[in-house]
Amino acid sequence: MAGEAVNVKEFQELAREALPKMHYDFYAGGAEDEYTLKENVKAFSRITILPRILVDVSRIDLSTSVLGYNISAPIMIAPTALHKLAHPEGEVATARAAAACKTVMVLSFTSSCTVEEVASSCNAVRFFQLYVYKRRDIAAVLVQRAEKNGYKALVLTADRPRLGRKEADIRNKMVAPRLKTLENLLSIGAAFDNGSNLEAYAKEIMDASLSWKDIEWLRSITNMPILIKGILTREDAIKAAEVGVAGIIVSNHGARQLDYTPATITVLEEVGQSIKLMLAMRFYMVFFKKLFIWFSHPVFSIHLIPRQFASCTKP
Repeated sequence: MAGEAVNVKEFQELAREALPKMHYDFYAGGAEDEYTLKENVKAFSRITILPRILVDVSRIDLSTSVLGYNISAPIMIAPTALHKLAHPEGEVATARAAAACKTVMVLSFTSSCTVEEVASSCNAVRFFQLYVYKRRDIAAVLVQRAEKNGYKALVLTADRPRLGRKEADIRNKMVAPRLKTLENLLSIGAAFDNGSNLEAYAKEIMDASLSWKDIEWLRSITNMPILIKGILTREDAIKAAEVGVAGIIVSNHGARQLDYTPATITVLEEVGQSIKLMLAMRFYMVFFKKLFIWFSHPVFSIHLIPRQFASCTKP
């Protein structure tokens, strides 16, 4: 690409040029036919802005707070895997960027860097994403490590009972690097030596039985507030409030899990309406989608319902 990149869409093209195809496709791809992946972007183009004029905008303050932590704008860094595939410093660099921007970073369970490395790199406010394996002791150890190292909240990803079928990864025989966070906790050799083994490996270790009753177990092993990520319906939003979590993240997993689910922005109003009465409980709703923010419109669009935050992905 000629010239300097001036928007994130152009950075996406630079990434396509710079990264190995296997790694670019891993970051950019979605599940199955990628219908939802396309809809995640198209849905924003159907939202228009009707501006008001002659309003004093000489002083604009976008700062807000989430779970009591002040941030410079209602934009956070969502959990995304394996940043070292794109940058040698990986999530450590991402955390430093979060600190510089005065916002929250949610560290991915499948981070290239350990929870300790990220924690010691800077003073960013950090949340920790959790997947629950069949071996619950692994989850317990990771939660304890995160809490010990100053992570402020736990983000339970609840929409991944099985690994989404990403056809690009299958074609590319995606080979994932070993996860340092899981060293000495889990035997991970076979799956990470041959990309074709990843789906079978995930099926072997992921706990497909995880259900609402397990929130109580999770609460018993941590003092951190719990957010549930993966909500798409009003019914699940209400259920999340009933079980007493601190908030929800409205998400279709960046279209990487179950194809033909709705674009996240299209369900946001319905989910938001369902929790209006819960706002007095300091129940937070966070918007999450796979988002190269190409321009300001997507972030602007999601702030139509009070107490929402954009959670931006991609390293």
